[in-house]
Amino acid sequence: MTGTQAFVEWMEQRYAAVMGAERRALAELEAGRIDAYNDAMKEKATLLSRMDRDAENLVAGIEDNALRDAATHALHRFSNSARNSLRIGSVFYMSALLYPDDHKAGEPDNLRLFIDGVRAGRLED
Repeated sequence: MTGTQAFVEWMEQRYAAVMGAERRALAELEAGRIDAYNDAMKEKATLLSRMDRDAENLVAGIEDNALRDAATHALHRFSNSARNSLRIGSVFYMSALLYPDDHKAGEPDNLRLFIDGVRAGRLED
């Protein structure tokens, strides 16, 4: 397995955890359990906030220098946004992480696009 493949595999696992937290949050909101919704959104943001640090060694293994640099930059953006949402305590901000303003249901989120871009060997900035 190449370094890029190992990174993509790890990202898929992290993505599943992030999306799992988001699904739980939405189910809690649907059930009217606001505190549980807030907790699940905080879990989502926490997973994202640590992503750049947790993946540091894996990113270093990406063979292509330009792809490695772009992935590092993108991970910092994802993580910094999540850290900001936690710092200010905005559950709305946490819920919006990964989604552009014009996002439509059924479209891929920004983290999915990132993972797919790394897998394909190209990232757009």
